[in-house]
Amino acid sequence: MKRLFISLLGSAALLTGISTLADAKDPLAQVERIVPDNQAQLQFSYAPVVKETAPAVVNVFTSRRVVQRRRNDFFDFMFGSRRAPRERLENSLGSGVIVRGNGIIVTNAHVVNGADELRIVLNDRREFEAEVIAEDKETDVAVLKIDTKGEALPSLNISQRDDLEIGDIVLAIGNPFGVGQTVTSGIVSALGRTNVSDSSSFIQTDAAVNPGNSGGALVNLQGELIGVNTAIFSRSGGSNGIGFAIPAKLVARAVESSIAEGRIVRPWIGARTNGVDATMAAALGLDRSRGAIINEIYKGGPADRAGLETGDVILSLGNTDVNDDNGLRFVLATLRPDESITAKVWRNDREDIVRIKAELPKENPKRDERDLEGYHPMDGASVVNISPALGEELGFDPYLKGVMVLTVRRGSAARANGFRPGDLILSVGDKEVSSTRGLESALTGDLLPEEWEIKIDRRGQIGVIPTRFLPRQ
Repeated sequence: MKRLFISLLGSAALLTGISTLADAKDPLAQVERIVPDNQAQLQFSYAPVVKETAPAVVNVFTSRRVVQRRRNDFFDFMFGSRRAPRERLENSLGSGVIVRGNGIIVTNAHVVNGADELRIVLNDRREFEAEVIAEDKETDVAVLKIDTKGEALPSLNISQRDDLEIGDIVLAIGNPFGVGQTVTSGIVSALGRTNVSDSSSFIQTDAAVNPGNSGGALVNLQGELIGVNTAIFSRSGGSNGIGFAIPAKLVARAVESSIAEGRIVRPWIGARTNGVDATMAAALGLDRSRGAIINEIYKGGPADRAGLETGDVILSLGNTDVNDDNGLRFVLATLRPDESITAKVWRNDREDIVRIKAELPKENPKRDERDLEGYHPMDGASVVNISPALGEELGFDPYLKGVMVLTVRRGSAARANGFRPGDLILSVGDKEVSSTRGLESALTGDLLPEEWEIKIDRRGQIGVIPTRFLPRQ
């Protein structure tokens, strides 16, 4: 039996709706939903929607240079020769959505990841070179820019509505399998799917999306962008009617952040959480499994200042219910830095309301990056002070503290002794290490070679790195 898997697409666009409808003047107006009750209504066409929205969906072509190292063969063995590694060009295809007429394009981070060259092909077949303004692998969003020479391109408005419902009709526009721009229709199958990634709450649709659709658009029948396709759930790699799209809220925040900051930033509240299962819910007195329970609070962080405590369960943020840990991270990712939001919290068998100010993780302490040099076993390593901001930037646990190995130079004593990027330095000899300055001081002190016993934490495993090699004096 073939393995069931979730696969990232290659380019997709889900579009629903068009601003030419008579009742679409107010972008936040409620739309009456009706079920067709006669043959004439069933013959209505989505063609006007497609004509208005399709020009804003583009193809994203990426090229990567992949180095293939030659294996030692008989010729190399006999003559001691080493042939240069071969390079090959690896091309891939995705989709994107123009969200600003001046050439701002949204796509998936996995579409552009590692690309040496990016080309955008518009609906009218014109081609542009593109640059990545910002990308975020956690949310799988990337924002690109092309130079339009002042020309205003067709673009889609990102929906500001909160009224998306299961059963709403959607259209998918993209370039599946590279066959050319294609439109498919379907409905919203589910909302708030959080089991696809760690930091998003996906829209699920049954509109046919396939490899080549990643980065495309999902819109409502008013022609607004309501999501960006990112993944499918499939047995074969093709469409089985289960596609996922990143919601407009997250897309809008990513675009806004990348334009203003030059990067995609996600606020936090300084609380480590886990989802609440049925057993835990019963123990806490909750009526069902819901919310995210706080296991750890960062001292001085937003949650700490708001008066939250370990053991509290966050049930909602703003008007959005929190069903699990991923759902909480998604809501936070849609907030602006320093935005205040109300949180419904379960504490001592009752609900309470607190107000939390979501902030960007702070660089405290300062990173103070240092290249270690000298007659010691870490010569050739660069180290940095860990902070929540650095954790968010590099994608590791923001609650860690201490000194981390950032890079290790080839051919160095640090590389020969087995140090790796990501190692946490705990102590040198009998001296505990809490800063890069302290580490450098300990290494360049009056220690004898046999006293260079360096204790590290490597992915939760504590051990001692024995000194085997030292640099030449």
